[in-house]
Amino acid sequence: MAKSRIPGKRVKPGRIRSVLATLGREIAQERIQAGAALPPEPDLEVRFGVGRGVVREAIKTLAAKGLVSVRPRHGTHVRPRHEWSLLDRDVLSWLAGKGESDRSLLLAIQEVRGIIEPAAAALAAERATRNDRWRINAALAAMETAKDKASALAADKDFHLAILDATHNPVLQGFRGAIDTILSTVFLVAVGSAGWFRENLPNHAAAARAIESGEPEKARAAMERVLGYTKFKLSSQRKAGAQRRVADAAGSPAKGIGAGKVRVARKRKRQGS
Repeated sequence: MAKSRIPGKRVKPGRIRSVLATLGREIAQERIQAGAALPPEPDLEVRFGVGRGVVREAIKTLAAKGLVSVRPRHGTHVRPRHEWSLLDRDVLSWLAGKGESDRSLLLAIQEVRGIIEPAAAALAAERATRNDRWRINAALAAMETAKDKASALAADKDFHLAILDATHNPVLQGFRGAIDTILSTVFLVAVGSAGWFRENLPNHAAAARAIESGEPEKARAAMERVLGYTKFKLSSQRKAGAQRRVADAAGSPAKGIGAGKVRVARKRKRQGS
């Protein structure tokens, strides 16, 4: 007879996820600096109220995503950002939590999209099936009739992901998770300006038409315009944010109703008027 096995203590995925997300955010938001050591396992067990197995699984996942290195007798240390898996869905969402202070990362992400998505649109124009084209056009129609941010974001995601799928290239389709997270992050930041989403709809429509008619270069150019417009909005907001921070740092007189007068006075002084 086979020996009966005593079941071990089961590690709950929800607890692992909670510890992972908290530590991931703290590393991504530089509360724990690159090169710094994570607290010892017993300290993390006490902090989170979990067992050693939960802590070890969370750290193992952080290591797999490139955020930390684990060496026996040396502890667990945070790795430099350039070694992180920056296209990982979790890593992107943790970094996105930095908000406006990490706008430079969003612009870097847009550069990557600019490499991948125009080429994907061109391939889709060559390879899209009838069902692929239906999905792309249905997503475009949903974008055009969206009534709020949530429905607009869902439709925008469907549009871009449908184009990736229409390439029928398994490597490009492997970017679905990253593109999904990227779109959520970029959309929520860039759509802050009134009319941004509507203004970019004609570019999306041009890409859909080019794919529908099987014109790769037109599809590529249209997608470049889609991404170029988004990059422009992100860059504009980054500059505006920097200007606001400079004004705030100038002191309390530059607040409220008097802020405009102070800025005008400074401008005149610089111009010598």
